[in-house]
Amino acid sequence: MKKKNLFLKAILLSAMVLFLAACGGDDNGATEGEGEGNGDAPQFLQLLTGGTSGTYYPLGGEMANNITEATGIQTDAVSSNASADNVIALQEGEAELAFVQTDVVANAVEGINAFEGNPVDNVLAVGSLYPETVQIVTTANSGISSVEDLAGKTVSVGAPGSGTYINAEQILEIHGMSMDDINAQNLDFGESTGGIQDGNIDAAFITAGTPTGAVEGLSATIDVSILPIDQDKIDEMIEKYPYYAADTIEAGTYGLEEEVATVAVLAMVVVTDSVPEDTVYELTKAIYDNASSMAHAKAEFITLETALDGIGIDLHPGAKRYFDEEGITTE
Repeated sequence: MKKKNLFLKAILLSAMVLFLAACGGDDNGATEGEGEGNGDAPQFLQLLTGGTSGTYYPLGGEMANNITEATGIQTDAVSSNASADNVIALQEGEAELAFVQTDVVANAVEGINAFEGNPVDNVLAVGSLYPETVQIVTTANSGISSVEDLAGKTVSVGAPGSGTYINAEQILEIHGMSMDDINAQNLDFGESTGGIQDGNIDAAFITAGTPTGAVEGLSATIDVSILPIDQDKIDEMIEKYPYYAADTIEAGTYGLEEEVATVAVLAMVVVTDSVPEDTVYELTKAIYDNASSMAHAKAEFITLETALDGIGIDLHPGAKRYFDEEGITTE
């Protein structure tokens, strides 16, 4: 009887072991099937852009398609309120990728200006896209030919805390001036060019891709002048604020007879640090290898040669690996 009980216990124990092994095998098989060929790569990515009528959204749509086709990861371009809101959304884990301005994200990482007391520590750079040029607009007969000539003049500098306002503040600073040296007006681009046309203001800071519609409209009715920034001041700005890059407004733009040297912040792509290195490597490759296939006018500026211009935050390791392989210096 004792032997019979031991025999039954042995059978039951063997059955239990086989059952547990089968369950474990099923679990492992399911995990392997779900991740097969994908490693830790996400299945979906969201790319935050900007308003549907701006540059970010249509360009982002084409870029998202390229990433999807190259990586197999479904990537969707999502309309948003652009740079500052995009950074906050990434900080809060609402998306993985975003278009931002180089200066805005640098401020976010440092926790200054609009991000005072709220530094963002989970966002890294993928690469720069195209310049958003700082244009100091006035009229050809205003008598204003340099930044220093703005002293005592009525000048539009954008809304307090805006990218344009910060650009104006920093350019004045590099020239030994401040907002106290001008009669600063907080106007948007349309109000700025309207004010210049009406004679209510003397000049305006406008940060946008060129040609900018509001300035083109002004140039259709009046001769426009864009103030140059001397090379030594450009170098000083880039040294102090590395998210700037040198830029040139070409002759013929707005009817200008000569090209104008200035600075630009850049539109760039950023990613959260939670996205795996291999995934970011592949999406960075998809962006820069396929830029020439995109129809958007700004796509011509998306090049390896300028991919690191103006970046004032750390690169994601995946992006760094791609640029290193392409011979682009990332140190």
